[in-house]
Amino acid sequence: MLNYILVIFYIFLISIIAQRFSNENKEISRKIIHIGIGPLIPIAHYLKIDQNSALLFTGIFSILILINYIFRLIPIIEDVDRKSFGTLFYCLSLFILIFLFWEKDPNSLIAGLFIMTFGDGLAGLIGKVFDSKSWIIFKQKKSLYGTLTMFLSSLIVVCTLGYIQINTFDISFLAIASLATLLEQLSTLGIDNFLVPISSSICFNILVTNQ
Repeated sequence: MLNYILVIFYIFLISIIAQRFSNENKEISRKIIHIGIGPLIPIAHYLKIDQNSALLFTGIFSILILINYIFRLIPIIEDVDRKSFGTLFYCLSLFILIFLFWEKDPNSLIAGLFIMTFGDGLAGLIGKVFDSKSWIIFKQKKSLYGTLTMFLSSLIVVCTLGYIQINTFDISFLAIASLATLLEQLSTLGIDNFLVPISSSICFNILVTNQ
């Protein structure tokens, strides 16, 4: 029981921190939630949370996010003016990855999640804070610094987990990071929050775990 309380407390803590920034900068507040959720999976694994409980919690949270889209109860979760379903896609991708890899291959699950949380999250912040060359893809603005941040963050995640998995560095690490960076460019309606973690985890499982 204590394990579940600790997980709930962690989520509550992230929400409180994000709320403190909500009046000053809505984007930073959202990114705090986006990035803060990342460590939740390894924490839950360490606390021996079982797969069914993780699926139940993620499923309930996905339903609550959907309700929030309809009734706009908690604006901090998603900036509805951007016509993005990113948070919902985020939850759905996490549900699928928990189902696929929670017990079978946790490193693949963490790889996809960390690439999404840290790579995409930091890319969004860096891209907005620092001016650099930019371009438009499907009406979504992308920047050079943001894209580089996504690639480097993804590469660090994959190299770290990949080395833990196979005790060496492999060219496939570069391929996974490149794919994640490419898919992150396709961010219409927040679909990258689904494509990036799912594709990254599956590729990690195939190219690293099962090589």
